[in-house]
Amino acid sequence: MHRFHTDKVDGDTASISDAAQLHHLRDVLRLKARDGVALFDGRGNEYEGVISRIDRQKALVKITAAVTPRLKKTKITVACAVPKGSTLDDIIDYLTQLGVDAIVPMMTARVVVRLDGGRRESRLERWRKIAASAARQSQRSEFPVIEAITDIEAVISRAAEFDLRLIPTLSGERRPLKDILAESSPENILVMIGPEGDFTPEEVEQARRAGFVPATLGDTVLRVATAAVAVAGYIRLALGE
Repeated sequence: MHRFHTDKVDGDTASISDAAQLHHLRDVLRLKARDGVALFDGRGNEYEGVISRIDRQKALVKITAAVTPRLKKTKITVACAVPKGSTLDDIIDYLTQLGVDAIVPMMTARVVVRLDGGRRESRLERWRKIAASAARQSQRSEFPVIEAITDIEAVISRAAEFDLRLIPTLSGERRPLKDILAESSPENILVMIGPEGDFTPEEVEQARRAGFVPATLGDTVLRVATAAVAVAGYIRLALGE
């Protein structure tokens, strides 16, 4: 059954008005009234239904059943230093596919990208569209939260919201990620991914004092995108989710 994101559910009727989805539904798949579809609302709810009407503006679907979504036990938030170019586009796409719950674009001392207010807003809008598209493609029932760009101090100040806080880094006293996860049963994890050039010693120490655990990802030096995907993927694998 083909699956679509619904932007509105009113009683037993749902609507699909996103232009790209409508084009795919009507012109590519050539679905019509009385065809069955699966729906999700981006907030964890899923449905099955039958198309009742299609026009150029929207498709209406009569909901026939609510579906129990697949549940994850552990929530993962990744705060990732903003890399140069469009690399964060790919990071958000991949992390969404891996089931990360929230992504925080983060400014650190060694981040070289500098964005003014207008560029920040346009980037944020693009990142949220990328996350929504990746969620639809990977059949997630909810969209990840893409937060506004913030600085590392603000991220560290939120440490108390999480029961496991990780800061992979290239130097100093660190523990293997697999050992950290083997000794804990976290429900809410925050991971900070540093920029090319790593976090500064002062940033690592500030995070450590707030309860972050310095971690190593192995002997090789990973790029920002590789590190973010490797950490999120390993956490999901290690926790059996």
